[in-house]
Amino acid sequence: QVQLVESGGGLVQAGGSLRLSCAVSGSIFRANAMGWYRQAPGKQREFVATITSSGTTSYRDSVKGRFTISRDNGKNTVYLQMNSLKPEDTAVYYCNLPNRFSSWGQGTQVTVSA
Repeated sequence: QVQLVESGGGLVQAGGSLRLSCAVSGSIFRANAMGWYRQAPGKQREFVATITSSGTTSYRDSVKGRFTISRDNGKNTVYLQMNSLKPEDTAVYYCNLPNRFSSWGQGTQVTVSA
């Protein structure tokens, strides 16, 4: 069973930055795409960004140019660098494997104040 452990969230003012990390247990990390997702209060969980095993990235339109997803295969970790944060980015952020979803981790709370 894959374990996903997210960290790095916090409270930041609009325009600020945060870097999220997701540590993935097991040997499947290197060969699989990874993704970040978020869920705001009262809303459904939504896709934020993905990165393939070869490093190709994709983003939801609202975060393009502000967020950057990256991965370190040696550390089994995927990152999400978030710049120019907006209040509408406030959510619990999760990582998962978009092509073979595993049980969700606890997520990490990101709160952006106006």
